[in-house]
Amino acid sequence: MILDGKVALVTGSTSGIGLAIARAFAAEGAKLMINGFGDAGEIERLADELGAVHDGADMTDPSAIEAMMARCADELGAPDILVNNAGIQHVSPVESFPTEKWDAILAVNLSAVFHTTRAALPAMRDKGWGRVVNTASAHSLVASPNKSAYVAAKHGVAGFTKTVALEAAKDGVTVNCISPGYVWTNLVENQIPDTMKARGLTREQVMNDVLLAAQPTKQFVTPEQVAALALFLCRDDASSITGANISMDGGWTAA
Repeated sequence: MILDGKVALVTGSTSGIGLAIARAFAAEGAKLMINGFGDAGEIERLADELGAVHDGADMTDPSAIEAMMARCADELGAPDILVNNAGIQHVSPVESFPTEKWDAILAVNLSAVFHTTRAALPAMRDKGWGRVVNTASAHSLVASPNKSAYVAAKHGVAGFTKTVALEAAKDGVTVNCISPGYVWTNLVENQIPDTMKARGLTREQVMNDVLLAAQPTKQFVTPEQVAALALFLCRDDASSITGANISMDGGWTAA
């Protein structure tokens, strides 16, 4: 198994993309710390399934992030692999965008990436091997109306990724981001009935003309596809891939 002996920390990994990444890493032998919110019983079940340690650190709180990173080092070892996946969203025109939502989105989607990477990088450098994989978005490359905070944060993640990749290039540490388009998760699926009602559309119209309007393939990305790419970036075969922003968006950003 390719991750035997490696410690991986995946933020936002109690559901969706993060959980798919955690499962892919666990299947390849990684020692895991997962992070995220949700039902306590379900999180305990997931931790048992993955053989993982769960830490519920709030990604808006730098001190909680620092404590999570220290706990990982103490209980599992310093992370060899860091996946910054936690993210939140709010949709609103900029003039009415709630300031507290702006602050929270920038904190979770961008500043948390800084705090975790800053803590993880020294040990990776000392070992001469490390992988940082940041979940960005097609919105790290293009914009959509009413998503000012999210687009700003994801553009920031792409720039941060490039900068740290250059800083760590001689140390055996790669730093990359994956930019998915619309990914088929429960969060997306649960939005469909409300959109059908609000717009008077069928399920197929919502999926094809609203959610997948920008994706030429007219197919959702799956969490497992993102996880497979994250896993590949952790292989030695990917040691020359660093500073990359890899699109996985069904052609959304090709135009």
